Amino acid sequence: MAQRDYVSRGRGSQGPKKKNNKQPARQTRQKKSPGPAKSTRLVAGVVAFLVVGFIWFLWSIKDNAQDNIDGPVAPPVSVKKEDALPEMPEEEWEYIKSLPGYEVEVEVAKQEKSDKLYLLQCGSFRTRSQAEEMKAKIAFQGLEAQIRDSTGTNGNWFRVILGPLQTKRDAERAKHTLRKINITTCIILTWSL
Repeated sequence: MAQRDYVSRGRGSQGPKKKNNKQPARQTRQKKSPGPAKSTRLVAGVVAFLVVGFIWFLWSIKDNAQDNIDGPVAPPVSVKKEDALPEMPEEEWEYIKSLPGYEVEVEVAKQEKSDKLYLLQCGSFRTRSQAEEMKAKIAFQGLEAQIRDSTGTNGNWFRVILGPLQTKRDAERAKHTLRKINITTCIILTWSL
């Protein structure tokens, strides 16, 4: 087939286009892919073949399983009196008898009650509603909080405090209780309000 030079031919006339009565020299045939019906039948055939093969396999091993069950059976094992386990000895523990006689003495220094009182400040808020919200969370833990107004150089603040507490240990215990509910901003101060 000869190649045509379309570039050197030019644009041609701009008038009405002429119909080309020539038949194309050769039409290329496209290969048709198998339709969905043919491929579905192929898949169904393969699946049917596999199912029949699986059933045949199960049928063939069924007979082998019966042969093994009916095969030789081992004689029952008899336990002689000599082979039986001896009786378990009763254990005697010495510490059960010896411990009640001992007493442990521990020297504990008595805590001196100081004149100091402690408070736990858990928050300082610009609005009273935020302070009330924290006070409610603290109340759900069984602790009683107070809201105190304080005016500073940077405006009015609402402080949420617990106290007065007698010892620092009480303050630490309350702080630990509040830490369980994610109130981690508490600080221990001496009571000086």
